[in-house]
Amino acid sequence: MMPGMDPRQMQAMMRQMGINVKDVDASEVIIKGKDKIYVVSDPKVQLIDMKGEQSFQISGKVTEKTSLFSEEDVKLLIEKTGCTSEIAKQTLTKNNGDLAQSIIDLSN
Repeated sequence: MMPGMDPRQMQAMMRQMGINVKDVDASEVIIKGKDKIYVVSDPKVQLIDMKGEQSFQISGKVTEKTSLFSEEDVKLLIEKTGCTSEIAKQTLTKNNGDLAQSIIDLSN
């Protein structure tokens, strides 16, 4: 924000330039990279539309993970379904780390 400028003036100026900003109600944001997963807790998310090009601005508490699930999740899935470690990991990955859904999928 520019110092000394009224927020309403700023929004009007942005609209004149074809920039629309809309708040997005989100409880968590997950960004999957090649090697890491970034989880943004309690995020403030804005959708910015600039002449048809859309982008997001995200701020909040960021934590990095190397996986969506833990080894304990894998062990529990093996224990509950009798599957192999590899199948457990594939199923957890497919279900974005959702242990309950993975148990249901492997039990059917």
